[in-house]
Amino acid sequence: MSDESTDLGHGHSPAAWTAVTIMLIAFVIGTVAFWLDMPWLVWASAGLLVVGAIVGWILAKVGYGVNGSKYAAKGH
Repeated sequence: MSDESTDLGHGHSPAAWTAVTIMLIAFVIGTVAFWLDMPWLVWASAGLLVVGAIVGWILAKVGYGVNGSKYAAKGH
């Protein structure tokens, strides 16, 4: 086996953490809104879910992704 690793970090970057946090909050809000029968809030949380994905993509493009210029990988 080779000692070289092509591992991209499995999303351990500020962009990934931010996107997942926003989308997790959206999912929780949507679930509670569904239980409380608030359709407008369910749809608003679906919109927030999309916003989370877009924010993650933008942060990755700006340099906060795994191979970005502003990301410093931490050793294990």
